[in-house]
Amino acid sequence: MKRYINKIPAIFMAFLLLGTAACKKDYKNAGGANANDVLSSSKGLTGVAVGLHKLYTSSRPGLLYNSITANGFVTNEVLLMNQGNVPELQLFTGGIAVDGTNTILANMWTNASKIIYDADNVIVNAAQLGDKNYASGLIAYASIFKALALGNMSQYWEKIPSGTGKNVTFITRNEGFVKAIAVLDNALSTIQANPISTSFASNIPAGIDIANTIYALKARYALFAGNYTLALSAANLVDLTKKSTFNFDVLTLNPIFEIATSSNNVFQPTDANLGLTGTNVPNAADKRLTFYTATSSSAPAVRIGGFGLTSTTSYPIYLPGEITLIKAEALARQATPDLTNALVELNKVITKAPSADPFGVGAGLTAIAGPLTQAQLLDEVYKQRCVELYMSGLKIEDMRRFNRPTSERKRNFFPYPFTERDNNTNTPADPAF
Repeated sequence: MKRYINKIPAIFMAFLLLGTAACKKDYKNAGGANANDVLSSSKGLTGVAVGLHKLYTSSRPGLLYNSITANGFVTNEVLLMNQGNVPELQLFTGGIAVDGTNTILANMWTNASKIIYDADNVIVNAAQLGDKNYASGLIAYASIFKALALGNMSQYWEKIPSGTGKNVTFITRNEGFVKAIAVLDNALSTIQANPISTSFASNIPAGIDIANTIYALKARYALFAGNYTLALSAANLVDLTKKSTFNFDVLTLNPIFEIATSSNNVFQPTDANLGLTGTNVPNAADKRLTFYTATSSSAPAVRIGGFGLTSTTSYPIYLPGEITLIKAEALARQATPDLTNALVELNKVITKAPSADPFGVGAGLTAIAGPLTQAQLLDEVYKQRCVELYMSGLKIEDMRRFNRPTSERKRNFFPYPFTERDNNTNTPADPAF
């Protein structure tokens, strides 16, 4: 990723790294380039767009690390290795130990807010460019990160800011998902009217399949919003043979490897069963278990594998298996449930060989024989999501949607960071749990 960022002049990179006090939503840089100059050129807007990628993926402050970590601890996917890591300890402990001082939550909130702010600047100003095909790429690319930021905040907090600015009001999390879908719909309309130019693709980090990612995220957030018809239609438009990833190299490391895998001093998998218990314990023959975990002769015996295995391992923005499971769940939950075809989609994930998946994620198990009741089928969808989407940052949303007992998680929603509460009188009360 570093080589792509280096294509943007340093003056524009200075603009990217603005102050990140999310509570104030006041992103000024007195020593940087004039914002009007940056936002009026394709080169300047490309620099801001590439900065969204950096804010989302880079190291400990990034949303990628913080969403996976926060989710992993409170849903028992991962185990704390060192109690000296105080923010992680709070999340591992759960309950009232998690408060507004937690820097993992503050990083997630602050950088999500910054991404939304910068993405809005790209989306609004790119529309004014003369090259509509290049502008289309800018709008679609920025929209992906804006939707991810809105989605992350809506997954972890009961309410999210309605926009950027000082003392903003809040909207419900469901409205947040709907807002993310609207952002993605605007991006789709834009690229359909003006196909993305090849010159744009050469100026951004490799790995993201823009059109497929937009459809995949639309399916995800429609599912979370309870719009099953929309989730199914969007999922059907995703090409499951294609990858869409955040890529890393020797200069810009995979943050899970950099912080957790390499040090063995922050977190590791809870156990070989990915922290699942009772009826959700995976089949021992499930090949995804050996994909997501590595073994060691020294403690801990179970270690991070999968997408945190090496410093340059790419991280998927979505998995083909997620899209197939969205189809299964949407079919089972729609107004007139189609349990027959829901089971067909479910069995595609259960029987898929690793070699048949673009990422090598496959269970390789025997198909489930039907018929199943709606409750039985949804229970199995939940179980398969827990395994297929391990360390994806999505499990806490699944636990709530499938009405799992609160005893299975350590928090239901997160408290609002003090950086927001201390500067915004509209900040809602913290949830009790």
